[in-house]
Amino acid sequence: MRILHHLPLSPYARKVRLALAEKRIPFELRIERVWERRPEFLGLNPACTVPVLVEPNGLAIADSYAICEYLDEAYPDIPLFGRTLAERAEVRRLVAWFDGKFATEVTSRLLHERQLKRLLGRGNPDAAVIRAGYANLRPHLDYLGWLAETRPWLAGPHVSLADFAAAAHLSALDYIGDVDWGLNEAAKDWYARMKSRPCFRGLLTDRVSDLTPPAHYADLDF
Repeated sequence: MRILHHLPLSPYARKVRLALAEKRIPFELRIERVWERRPEFLGLNPACTVPVLVEPNGLAIADSYAICEYLDEAYPDIPLFGRTLAERAEVRRLVAWFDGKFATEVTSRLLHERQLKRLLGRGNPDAAVIRAGYANLRPHLDYLGWLAETRPWLAGPHVSLADFAAAAHLSALDYIGDVDWGLNEAAKDWYARMKSRPCFRGLLTDRVSDLTPPAHYADLDF
């Protein structure tokens, strides 16, 4: 069986889960507590980060972007990187935006600071960092809303890895109740469309020990 080593609230693992499900590729989830630094897992990925995909033939692929590119090349029937050179360039740009800029300015300041810092043994949350994350969220939602209003999907005419990257980060933040969807109606409508896709069902049924999501988390109508 194909195995995806993950953490439930890792946006990078969630992006790969969405990509696998959208392509209808069967896989088994295996939680990897990276802070334990298991020798077996270090053998798969010396960086000791998730996600790591292990194919049935034993091939191990680390890093969410590398995994998604591999999936698009190995299973091309449902493309996630666009159909034209221009679309593919825009998908890559937006994936870099959400996995880089958004992750640094928002996800790491909220999800990492509020939930992962303690698990990794890196001290208590910093209130100033959390406040900055909330402040940074608004312009990012405004940009996402603008993309959603001016295009059928974030990167163009087709749903793509750009949508899944953005939705992965926002779904993890939404699980901990850190997204004010009233800030941008267009972004909220786009996310409702994403939640309604069959590939999203696994994420919406996820539950994390000692952490209950808000009531709207799994509600397709918000």
